[in-house]
Amino acid sequence: MKRRQFLTASLATSALTLAGESFAQPAPNSAREFYQIRRYSLVSGPQLKLTENYFAQALIPALTRMGLGPVGAMRVDFGPETPTYYLIIPGASVETLATLELKLADDQSFLEAAAPFWNATAAAPAFERVEISLLEAFAGWPKLTPPSTAATKGKRIFQLRTYESPSNRDHQRKVEMFHSGEFGFFTKSGCQPVFFGDTLIGPRMPNLTYMLTFPDSAALDAGWNAFRNDPDWKKLQADPRFAFEAIVSNITNLTLSPLDCSQI
Repeated sequence: MKRRQFLTASLATSALTLAGESFAQPAPNSAREFYQIRRYSLVSGPQLKLTENYFAQALIPALTRMGLGPVGAMRVDFGPETPTYYLIIPGASVETLATLELKLADDQSFLEAAAPFWNATAAAPAFERVEISLLEAFAGWPKLTPPSTAATKGKRIFQLRTYESPSNRDHQRKVEMFHSGEFGFFTKSGCQPVFFGDTLIGPRMPNLTYMLTFPDSAALDAGWNAFRNDPDWKKLQADPRFAFEAIVSNITNLTLSPLDCSQI
């Protein structure tokens, strides 16, 4: 296992170097993070403001006190079933992320700030459903990397992409494919990665999820056009190790924008 992680990290480092990328990226030998991704299904109207206030005034401050972050808080602009909000919560351990609700329930400052959301009645619920997934960062991209504009609340959009595979073997091959050059191809094309994660617990497994960020929709289109036409990407795509069958059976592609309280 250690040898495999070393090789994949080395491949990622080489690819980034060859690509001449200009974006910041985590060191491949860093400790790998874990991510809790929360999907809040909402109804247009009072739920939206109530949930945003909960994120900004209660949840994100409590997560910051726990040493978690930066936390991403985003709305879906293009994708199915809107309105929907997403939270991306990075942490150093599975235990911390898996027991968040228990820890929050012991935080009196959080409970006071969260009361309008947590204590919403059945007649006026705060949300429709919350779905939670737990992911482990890729060896070759072990840390979440916010865009530089996050610190100044500058203009930025995000893509959240989930790749489902028809088998565990095909899933492993797709993860390997990312470590065989895709990180560098993304950065070279102007698609800035934020995180890459392998789903440990969640729906529709096996799958992986990653996030890219762009200044705006025009940059998103230009970045993907450059990526698709990259001769190195086309060569990797045609490699028999990855082209023996369709190793990705379904792609979920969402475009999101950050809420005012987002740290990403």
